[in-house]
Amino acid sequence: MDYFSLVGIAVGLSMDALAASVANGTAVRKVTPGFALKVGLTFGIFQAFMPCLGWALGTAGADLLIHIEHWLALLLLTYLGTQMIWESCFGEHAAEARCHTVGKRALLIQAVATSIDALATGIILPSSVGIQSVPQMIFSVSLIGIITLVLCFAGVYLGRKFGCLLSGRAEIAGGIILILIGVKIFAEHLLSSA
Repeated sequence: MDYFSLVGIAVGLSMDALAASVANGTAVRKVTPGFALKVGLTFGIFQAFMPCLGWALGTAGADLLIHIEHWLALLLLTYLGTQMIWESCFGEHAAEARCHTVGKRALLIQAVATSIDALATGIILPSSVGIQSVPQMIFSVSLIGIITLVLCFAGVYLGRKFGCLLSGRAEIAGGIILILIGVKIFAEHLLSSA
């Protein structure tokens, strides 16, 4: 098994989740270790689970998802980013909305949207890093999840630092970051298929 490539894939897959975690950190008034752990665990679990699902779908021959995953990520992240910007600027309590907690629903949607590429990666993961058994696959997806958890945990704190610098515009910046992540995923897919 190629451990170096596996770590590279794990770090690469976690970058979208890291950026979303930074956006989440900008949106909250106070970051607690519990909140950062909740964000890290949510993203880590999805980043670990989705390659397993992709592996199962790839084994079953279902490659439809490869053709639509970039659209799903773009739509979900644009929706969340636009909602954050709208609430910050025009929400009922716009001044208070600039620093609030990130809800479970928003966090789950972010986790799904940022892990769709991990789902697609799961289809090719065994051949790309030389996985030859189920225990190796379990180790691989566990490593992906742990790396994502650690990076996202730190990303929330990094986002809070940016949020303090951005003051009242933190939630707008977070929304823009989510939209840009969606556009990036979409553009990467279009460029790789061209």
